[in-house]
Amino acid sequence: MNASNPMLTAIRGRWAVAAIFLANGFLTGSWAPQIPVFLTRLDISKFTLGLLILLFGAGAVTAMTWCGHLISKHGSRSVLRWFGLCGSLGLLVVALAPNVPLAAIAMFIFGGSIGGMDVAMNANAVVVERRLSRAIMSSSHGFWSLGGFAGGALGGFAIQAYGHLAHAAVVTALAFAVIAVAVRHLIAEDRPQAAEHHKFTLPANPLVYLVGLMALLTMISEGAVLDWAALYLRQELGADLAIAGLAYAAFSGVMAIMRFFGDGVRNRFGAVMTLRGSAVVAAAGMLVAGLSPSPWLAIAAFALCGFGIANMVPIIFSAGGNQEGMSSGTGMSVVTTMGYSGILVAPSAIGFVAEHSSFGPIFIAMSGLLIVVLLMAGLAHRAEFAPAPAE
Repeated sequence: MNASNPMLTAIRGRWAVAAIFLANGFLTGSWAPQIPVFLTRLDISKFTLGLLILLFGAGAVTAMTWCGHLISKHGSRSVLRWFGLCGSLGLLVVALAPNVPLAAIAMFIFGGSIGGMDVAMNANAVVVERRLSRAIMSSSHGFWSLGGFAGGALGGFAIQAYGHLAHAAVVTALAFAVIAVAVRHLIAEDRPQAAEHHKFTLPANPLVYLVGLMALLTMISEGAVLDWAALYLRQELGADLAIAGLAYAAFSGVMAIMRFFGDGVRNRFGAVMTLRGSAVVAAAGMLVAGLSPSPWLAIAAFALCGFGIANMVPIIFSAGGNQEGMSSGTGMSVVTTMGYSGILVAPSAIGFVAEHSSFGPIFIAMSGLLIVVLLMAGLAHRAEFAPAPAE
């Protein structure tokens, strides 16, 4: 990298971290089409599969919890380098697992590597934002969505044509190559923030936990659409299987597109105003979906919800990584751990409630959670950009 041209270095770092977001999304998306094969080749029940997927989540949360401490000691670039290269191997390790005990270990490791990579890449994106004094987080998450879409869309065809092991090997090779090139151009914090941090401690600043609560409420809503929207359309609105599948497709497709426009909107109107507007749109979409009498109106409403939610998480993550008195990695670790815990815990809780009620009231309740985020949006002021001192 050209140390004599800081702006060129920062721009290279911006595209390097975008490439790692793309690779992380591609790895995560490529896991989804592996699930049916995973179920049949290990000859396990759906309950056992659920427990194994829970281990993936447990590994992710465990790594996320500790990743902030590692970043404060070694910097986001170093931590992202190791988690990224290890994470690229995770899917192949799972695909090679011959039995349930080894699959359990593999899933925990895969989840941990992806989770640690997630915190480190978000923390590094905050470093780039500070260096450029402009937002890049939404488009970075857009690259993640693009990678996830590519992994999920291509994986099924590849597995059917060449088998699950060949698919996992190709995914691993592609992800490893992208990450290996990208890590050479990542930028580092100007000043190591770890010298005074010798042991793991939770940050004392209560504001970072409130920002984490906003991430939690937003990602619970996102997880509700991911896991239950298709079943809602199928069971309660009478849609056939093909139409029901369009609910999340519309939600995620609009979300991916909007994330590439989100940075420009945020740079123009500011983080707090953008978050407030996004929360209003998302809450309206979720409310209409919950009240919808027809599948097509619900699909349109979920698309509107995706329009709103698209840039809420990136803004909240930027706010978490810019908390006063702590490193970007420490703040990011708290916020991402709290946020992703919502996606891990919410599906089972929603399923339990749905057994005794219906999905319509649940989506209406999700709208209420997004209104809470709207009321808390002022806490995202740390994500505002003005020419700032280097980290």
